[in-house]
Amino acid sequence: MAKVYVSTTIPASPSAVWAVVRDFNALPKWAPFVAESRIEQNRASDQVGCIRNFRLKDGGRIREQLMQLSDYDLSFGYAILESPMGVENYFATFKLSPVTDVDHTFAEWQAEFDAAPESEDALVAQVGRNVFAAGLAALKQRFSR
Repeated sequence: MAKVYVSTTIPASPSAVWAVVRDFNALPKWAPFVAESRIEQNRASDQVGCIRNFRLKDGGRIREQLMQLSDYDLSFGYAILESPMGVENYFATFKLSPVTDVDHTFAEWQAEFDAAPESEDALVAQVGRNVFAAGLAALKQRFSR
């Protein structure tokens, strides 16, 4: 099983960052690699079980299902249902925590998935760099203005 973990600090309070990322359909508002997103079957975007269907700027389409959401823990977890990446049993979590000596946020994004052995290392690098690190960098930049 492949594992990806990326973290950063964001110069904003956890509640301010959570207000941006909590909406499972908000990827186009903060993730630079997402062109458009919609929640299938007109379900609420914070309803566990909802499915987001989004198009990447490179044209790829991904469907993900919200598996958990906690306003208390400032976290959510999701599974990939369909993706051009060649991953199976993909589960990711996104979590925010306070940095207590300043009003900043520690953000963690991690995933585990199965992939063909010959493509596992490339997929770990791709998800880590092009998805998780890029998304967290965009959030950090958003709050650094």
